[in-house]
Amino acid sequence: MTHNRVQAYYHVQHAAEPSVIRTPEDVDALIDVLATGDEFENSAILHSSERELLPSGFPDHEFRVGADGKRQVGVLSFMDEKNYVSLGSSASNGGEVTYFVAENPTDFPDTAEIPLALVRQAAKEFLSSGGQRPTCAQWQEPEIW
Repeated sequence: MTHNRVQAYYHVQHAAEPSVIRTPEDVDALIDVLATGDEFENSAILHSSERELLPSGFPDHEFRVGADGKRQVGVLSFMDEKNYVSLGSSASNGGEVTYFVAENPTDFPDTAEIPLALVRQAAKEFLSSGGQRPTCAQWQEPEIW
């Protein structure tokens, strides 16, 4: 049994009380909600409780997962000392795609979209690794972020 804990923020009410992710099944449920729910709540910010907090009391990292159920793709971002976004295999048109946390938009390079199954796998790895950047996905440093 895992004792890992991740706090997830994707609805407005999570500002006061985040959702808690403890198991791979919880990850699947989260991705399902993002993929099938409101189009303006299709991504979540995750923080691992296994990592140290900054002196300010804020997490020293941020992991974001986004899911587009209609197209079966999603995005990842990871921030700690540097910022990274997932790197998909599609050629870039130089455009952007937008994902939303509680109706707040974030633009990603169109090359950041990856298969939804890989988004699930990466989120499970984040949970099981104690909040480390998942190694199952390829990463790029975005030009603007």
